[in-house]
Amino acid sequence: MNLAEAKAAGPRRKRKKRVGRGRGSGKGKTSGRGTKGAKSRSGRLGRIQFEGGQMPLFRRLPKRGFTNPLKQRYEAINVGELNRFSADTVVNFAFLRQAGLVKKKDAKIKILGGGELKVSLEVEAHAFSNEAARKIQAAGGKIKRIK
Repeated sequence: MNLAEAKAAGPRRKRKKRVGRGRGSGKGKTSGRGTKGAKSRSGRLGRIQFEGGQMPLFRRLPKRGFTNPLKQRYEAINVGELNRFSADTVVNFAFLRQAGLVKKKDAKIKILGGGELKVSLEVEAHAFSNEAARKIQAAGGKIKRIK
């Protein structure tokens, strides 16, 4: 293929479909909607979940479980993310919030074992996974659980 054989890509914007402008236009009279019925009328076309009268999927599936309002929810931080801090730093809630690792001001923190820790740190958090605690102590750091 060379430049002389190149063809235009076509119009950049698709032309708007003008309906109801006479039978000669190809979209006159019923404007492509067929005849009669709810789908030919103006306004909304029924419920989005309507399945033609059969029992809808959301009613066929059972209601299961519930959301426990008393569940402890933690903001997770992997030990690999703590490598950015210099050695022998005390990493606590205020420090993590200032560093941008914790978003909410009333969040509880859980340190998880993802990644490798190469610096020794004193880490204060609400919870630690077993792997995270092992990695922090193996790097020469300390863990402190806060309430």
